[in-house]
Amino acid sequence: MKSVKRVLGCLRKADNDYHLINDGDRICVGLSGGKDSSVLLYCLYLYQKFSKKQYDLMAIYCDLGFGNEGIDEIIEFFKDYDIPVYKQETDIAEILKLHKTSDDRLDCSLCAKLRKGAIINMAKQYNCNKLAFAHHHDDAAETLFMNMIHGGKIATFQPDTYLERMDIHLIRPLIYAFEKDIVKAREYLNIPVSKNLCGNDGVTERQAMKELLGSIYHKYPQARDNFELMLRNDKQLSLFKPDNEENEK
Repeated sequence: MKSVKRVLGCLRKADNDYHLINDGDRICVGLSGGKDSSVLLYCLYLYQKFSKKQYDLMAIYCDLGFGNEGIDEIIEFFKDYDIPVYKQETDIAEILKLHKTSDDRLDCSLCAKLRKGAIINMAKQYNCNKLAFAHHHDDAAETLFMNMIHGGKIATFQPDTYLERMDIHLIRPLIYAFEKDIVKAREYLNIPVSKNLCGNDGVTERQAMKELLGSIYHKYPQARDNFELMLRNDKQLSLFKPDNEENEK
């Protein structure tokens, strides 16, 4: 139970810091079938009960076309809490097979864009004004390192991003939560998980960043907490600022 309380406390802190949830919101959770999104959905359900905020909650599972082994058990689990979960079938898997990378692999970045677009469109169909993703602190750190190594920029995703064209907020209520606590919370709650049937599972660039950060945390245990502070410590940001900035872009 401690792990659930810890994750829920992180959600409340993120809401307090970034005003992610308001009265009258219709919040849709992008349910992947994994531990993170399932724990997010359950914690938002709990937050409905003890917070004074009045909001509607639902979830969408986007079927990419690789198969969805175990997703029905997850939907049944949340039925017991009267949380509606809707399935959206797509042909994303077929699109990815037609647009493979130069080394004949499925394109993870294209997959993420197509999946996000499909979920946003469906969330709008259900009149949701906010779409909640289950990205946590460890995801944010991995994204930071991926951008630094591959993109030459110091950047990660934001707790709240407003998409003006679609008129919807993308919120990340678990931004302060650590993956290890989410794992324990999922085990305590006994929420079913769906097996990822994508051929890229476990061999992605994000997995490489996870392993890199794991080696850093092993050697420098204090780094995990310091990285959590770093991602919101904008007062200590110090970068080169050449006079000819236009030439640096």
